[in-house]
Amino acid sequence: MTRVVVHAGFHKTGTTSLQDFLRLNKTALAPHLAYYGKADFLNAGAQARLYAQRPFPHRLFLFRRALRHFLATIPDHPTIVLSRETFSGGMPGHRTLSGRLMTSYQRPAKRLATVIISELRRRFGSEVDITFLYTTREREAWVRSVYGHLLRSIRLTDTFETFRARFPDLPGPEEEARLLARALPVRVATARLEDYSTAPEGPAAALLDLLQVPAHTRATLQPVPPQNTANAPALQAEFLRLNRSIQNKSKLKAAKNALL
Repeated sequence: MTRVVVHAGFHKTGTTSLQDFLRLNKTALAPHLAYYGKADFLNAGAQARLYAQRPFPHRLFLFRRALRHFLATIPDHPTIVLSRETFSGGMPGHRTLSGRLMTSYQRPAKRLATVIISELRRRFGSEVDITFLYTTREREAWVRSVYGHLLRSIRLTDTFETFRARFPDLPGPEEEARLLARALPVRVATARLEDYSTAPEGPAAALLDLLQVPAHTRATLQPVPPQNTANAPALQAEFLRLNRSIQNKSKLKAAKNALL
Protein backbone atom coordinates (compact mmCIF):
# COMPACT_ATOMS: atom_id res chain seq x y z
CA MET A 1 0.00 0.00 0.00
CA THR A 2 1.26 3.47 -0.90
CA ARG A 3 1.50 6.16 1.75
CA VAL A 4 1.29 9.80 0.65
CA VAL A 5 1.95 12.83 2.83
CA VAL A 6 0.66 16.08 1.36
CA HIS A 7 2.38 19.06 2.98
CA ALA A 8 -0.17 21.63 1.84
CA GLY A 9 0.83 24.79 3.71
CA PHE A 10 0.65 27.20 5.18
CA HIS A 11 2.58 30.13 3.74
CA LYS A 12 5.19 31.71 6.05
CA THR A 13 5.37 28.69 8.36
CA GLY A 14 8.82 27.42 7.38
CA THR A 15 7.62 25.83 4.15
CA THR A 16 10.56 26.98 2.02
CA SER A 17 13.11 25.78 4.57
CA LEU A 18 11.33 22.41 4.75
CA GLN A 19 11.24 22.10 0.98
CA ASP A 20 14.87 23.13 0.51
CA PHE A 21 15.98 20.61 3.12
CA LEU A 22 14.10 17.74 1.46
CA ARG A 23 15.33 18.76 -1.99
CA LEU A 24 18.97 18.95 -0.83
CA ASN A 25 18.72 15.56 0.86
CA LYS A 26 16.53 13.89 -1.72
CA THR A 27 19.06 11.19 -2.62
CA ALA A 28 19.88 10.32 0.99
CA LEU A 29 16.17 10.10 1.82
CA ALA A 30 15.25 8.07 -1.27
CA PRO A 31 15.14 4.72 0.58
CA HIS A 32 12.54 6.20 2.93
CA LEU A 33 10.52 8.60 0.77
CA ALA A 34 10.15 10.07 -2.70
CA TYR A 35 9.97 13.85 -2.42
CA TYR A 36 8.31 16.20 -4.89
CA GLY A 37 8.27 19.97 -4.42
CA LYS A 38 7.75 23.26 -6.20
CA ALA A 39 10.02 22.60 -9.17
CA ASP A 40 8.43 19.20 -9.78
CA PHE A 41 4.76 20.19 -9.87
CA LEU A 42 5.18 22.98 -12.39
CA ASN A 43 1.68 23.64 -13.74
CA ALA A 44 -0.20 21.95 -10.88
CA GLY A 45 1.22 24.32 -8.26
CA ALA A 46 0.48 27.35 -10.41
CA GLN A 47 -3.06 26.20 -11.14
CA ALA A 48 -3.77 25.80 -7.41
CA ARG A 49 -2.68 29.40 -6.80
CA LEU A 50 -4.72 30.64 -9.76
CA TYR A 51 -7.80 28.86 -8.46
CA ALA A 52 -7.52 30.75 -5.17
CA GLN A 53 -7.35 34.04 -7.09
CA ARG A 54 -10.04 33.03 -9.59
CA PRO A 55 -12.30 30.53 -7.77
CA PHE A 56 -14.25 29.34 -10.78
CA PRO A 57 -15.13 25.68 -11.59
CA HIS A 58 -13.00 25.63 -14.73
CA ARG A 59 -9.98 26.71 -12.69
CA LEU A 60 -10.50 23.77 -10.36
CA PHE A 61 -10.78 21.53 -13.41
CA LEU A 62 -7.46 22.87 -14.72
CA PHE A 63 -5.84 22.11 -11.38
CA ARG A 64 -7.24 18.56 -11.44
CA ARG A 65 -5.96 18.01 -14.97
CA ALA A 66 -2.49 19.33 -14.14
CA LEU A 67 -2.25 17.24 -10.96
CA ARG A 68 -3.43 14.11 -12.76
CA HIS A 69 -0.78 14.63 -15.42
CA PHE A 70 1.92 15.09 -12.77
CA LEU A 71 0.89 11.97 -10.83
CA ALA A 72 0.94 9.92 -14.02
CA THR A 73 4.61 10.81 -14.55
CA ILE A 74 5.98 9.73 -11.16
CA PRO A 75 7.07 6.17 -10.37
CA ASP A 76 5.61 4.08 -7.58
CA HIS A 77 7.24 4.31 -4.16
CA PRO A 78 6.05 3.05 -0.75
CA THR A 79 6.12 6.60 0.68
CA ILE A 80 5.59 9.78 -1.32
CA VAL A 81 5.80 13.36 -0.04
CA LEU A 82 4.19 16.22 -1.95
CA SER A 83 4.99 19.71 -0.62
CA ARG A 84 3.47 22.91 -2.03
CA GLU A 85 1.89 25.69 0.02
CA THR A 86 -0.34 26.72 -2.88
CA PHE A 87 -2.22 23.45 -2.32
CA SER A 88 -4.00 25.46 0.39
CA GLY A 89 -4.73 28.35 -1.97
CA GLY A 90 -3.44 31.91 -1.74
CA MET A 91 -1.75 33.78 1.07
CA PRO A 92 -4.13 36.02 3.05
CA GLY A 93 -3.61 39.65 2.10
CA HIS A 94 -3.68 38.93 -1.62
CA ARG A 95 -6.84 39.69 -3.55
CA THR A 96 -9.04 37.64 -5.83
CA LEU A 97 -9.73 38.65 -9.42
CA SER A 98 -12.85 40.48 -8.22
CA GLY A 99 -10.79 42.50 -5.72
CA ARG A 100 -11.98 40.64 -2.64
CA LEU A 101 -9.35 40.44 0.10
CA MET A 102 -8.31 36.88 0.94
CA THR A 103 -8.82 36.44 4.68
CA SER A 104 -8.86 32.66 5.11
CA TYR A 105 -7.60 29.48 3.50
CA GLN A 106 -10.74 27.47 4.22
CA ARG A 107 -12.76 27.57 1.01
CA PRO A 108 -9.96 27.02 -1.53
CA ALA A 109 -8.04 24.65 0.76
CA LYS A 110 -11.02 22.31 1.19
CA ARG A 111 -11.80 22.22 -2.51
CA LEU A 112 -8.19 21.74 -3.55
CA ALA A 113 -7.77 19.00 -0.93
CA THR A 114 -10.87 17.22 -2.27
CA VAL A 115 -9.30 17.16 -5.73
CA ILE A 116 -5.93 16.03 -4.37
CA ILE A 117 -7.49 13.16 -2.40
CA SER A 118 -9.56 12.08 -5.40
CA GLU A 119 -6.59 12.10 -7.75
CA LEU A 120 -4.33 10.26 -5.31
CA ARG A 121 -6.94 7.53 -4.99
CA ARG A 122 -7.27 7.39 -8.76
CA ARG A 123 -3.50 7.04 -9.20
CA PHE A 124 -2.62 4.74 -6.28
CA GLY A 125 -5.91 2.97 -5.56
CA SER A 126 -8.69 3.47 -3.03
CA GLU A 127 -6.56 2.01 -0.21
CA VAL A 128 -3.84 4.65 -0.47
CA ASP A 129 -2.91 6.02 2.98
CA ILE A 130 -3.17 9.82 2.79
CA THR A 131 -2.05 12.32 5.42
CA PHE A 132 -2.27 16.09 5.07
CA LEU A 133 0.45 17.92 7.00
CA TYR A 134 0.03 21.59 7.86
CA THR A 135 2.91 23.54 9.34
CA THR A 136 1.64 26.35 11.57
CA ARG A 137 2.89 29.35 13.51
CA GLU A 138 1.79 31.64 16.33
CA ARG A 139 -0.79 33.97 14.81
CA GLU A 140 0.64 37.43 15.42
CA ALA A 141 4.18 36.47 14.41
CA TRP A 142 2.68 34.90 11.31
CA VAL A 143 0.68 38.04 10.43
CA ARG A 144 3.83 40.16 10.71
CA SER A 145 5.67 37.72 8.46
CA VAL A 146 2.84 37.79 5.91
CA TYR A 147 2.90 41.60 5.97
CA GLY A 148 6.64 41.71 5.37
CA HIS A 149 6.35 39.25 2.50
CA LEU A 150 3.59 41.25 0.83
CA LEU A 151 5.51 44.52 1.21
CA ARG A 152 8.33 42.90 -0.74
CA SER A 153 6.27 41.00 -3.32
CA ILE A 154 3.33 43.27 -4.23
CA ARG A 155 2.49 46.99 -4.12
CA LEU A 156 1.11 47.00 -0.58
CA THR A 157 0.77 50.57 0.71
CA ASP A 158 -0.61 49.88 4.20
CA THR A 159 1.33 50.38 7.39
CA PHE A 160 1.35 47.25 9.52
CA GLU A 161 -1.31 48.70 11.81
CA THR A 162 -3.62 49.45 8.87
CA PHE A 163 -2.94 46.03 7.36
CA ARG A 164 -3.65 44.22 10.63
CA ALA A 165 -6.91 46.14 11.09
CA ARG A 166 -8.20 44.68 7.83
CA PHE A 167 -8.22 41.24 9.49
CA PRO A 168 -10.08 41.66 12.82
CA ASP A 169 -11.21 38.01 12.81
CA LEU A 170 -8.30 36.48 10.94
CA PRO A 171 -7.75 32.86 12.02
CA GLY A 172 -4.14 31.92 12.59
CA PRO A 173 -2.57 28.88 10.94
CA GLU A 174 -3.31 26.65 13.95
CA GLU A 175 -7.02 27.46 13.81
CA GLU A 176 -7.05 27.04 10.03
CA ALA A 177 -5.53 23.57 10.45
CA ARG A 178 -8.06 22.61 13.14
CA LEU A 179 -10.94 23.57 10.87
CA LEU A 180 -9.49 21.61 7.98
CA ALA A 181 -8.92 18.57 10.19
CA ARG A 182 -12.65 18.51 10.92
CA ALA A 183 -13.57 18.85 7.26
CA LEU A 184 -11.18 16.52 5.42
CA PRO A 185 -11.90 12.76 5.15
CA VAL A 186 -8.24 11.82 5.73
CA ARG A 187 -5.71 12.06 8.56
CA VAL A 188 -4.49 15.59 9.28
CA ALA A 189 -1.23 16.29 11.15
CA THR A 190 0.10 19.66 12.29
CA ALA A 191 3.50 20.97 13.32
CA ARG A 192 4.21 24.31 15.02
CA LEU A 193 7.20 26.16 13.56
CA GLU A 194 8.21 27.27 17.08
CA ASP A 195 8.57 23.64 18.20
CA TYR A 196 11.27 22.98 15.59
CA SER A 197 13.34 26.15 15.93
CA THR A 198 16.33 24.24 17.34
CA ALA A 199 15.98 21.01 15.36
CA PRO A 200 19.00 20.26 13.13
CA GLU A 201 16.65 19.65 10.21
CA GLY A 202 14.58 22.76 10.91
CA PRO A 203 10.87 22.48 10.03
CA ALA A 204 11.61 19.36 7.97
CA ALA A 205 12.08 17.54 11.28
CA ALA A 206 8.30 17.50 11.64
CA LEU A 207 7.93 15.47 8.47
CA LEU A 208 10.85 13.17 9.32
CA ASP A 209 9.26 12.57 12.71
CA LEU A 210 5.90 11.82 11.10
CA LEU A 211 7.48 9.28 8.76
CA GLN A 212 9.76 7.84 11.49
CA VAL A 213 12.90 8.26 9.42
CA PRO A 214 15.59 6.47 11.45
CA ALA A 215 18.20 8.36 13.44
CA HIS A 216 21.15 6.85 11.55
CA THR A 217 19.79 8.30 8.30
CA ARG A 218 18.98 11.66 9.85
CA ALA A 219 22.54 11.95 11.16
CA THR A 220 23.83 11.97 7.58
CA LEU A 221 21.52 14.71 6.27
CA GLN A 222 22.86 18.14 5.30
CA PRO A 223 21.36 21.18 7.04
CA VAL A 224 20.11 24.26 5.21
CA PRO A 225 20.01 27.83 6.56
CA PRO A 226 16.59 29.37 7.26
CA GLN A 227 14.93 30.63 4.10
CA ASN A 228 12.68 33.65 3.42
CA THR A 229 13.59 35.26 6.73
CA ALA A 230 12.05 38.63 7.63
CA ASN A 231 13.61 41.78 6.21
CA ALA A 232 14.92 44.35 8.67
CA PRO A 233 12.48 47.12 9.72
CA ALA A 234 14.47 49.73 7.80
CA LEU A 235 14.22 47.68 4.62
CA GLN A 236 10.50 47.16 5.14
CA ALA A 237 10.08 50.92 5.57
CA GLU A 238 11.90 51.45 2.27
CA PHE A 239 9.67 48.89 0.53
CA LEU A 240 6.64 50.78 1.84
CA ARG A 241 8.04 54.08 0.54
CA LEU A 242 8.65 52.55 -2.88
CA ASN A 243 5.17 51.00 -2.97
CA ARG A 244 3.66 54.41 -2.31
CA SER A 245 5.81 56.34 -4.76
CA ILE A 246 6.29 54.08 -7.82
CA GLN A 247 3.19 53.20 -9.84
CA ASN A 248 4.84 51.32 -12.70
CA LYS A 249 4.98 47.63 -11.83
CA SER A 250 8.21 46.87 -13.67
CA LYS A 251 10.02 49.88 -12.21
CA LEU A 252 8.81 49.00 -8.73
CA LYS A 253 10.05 45.44 -9.04
CA ALA A 254 13.44 46.64 -10.30
CA ALA A 255 13.79 49.08 -7.41
CA LYS A 256 13.00 46.36 -4.88
CA ASN A 257 15.41 43.93 -6.50
CA ALA A 258 18.12 46.55 -6.34
CA LEU A 259 17.56 46.91 -2.60
CA LEU A 260 17.63 43.17 -2.07
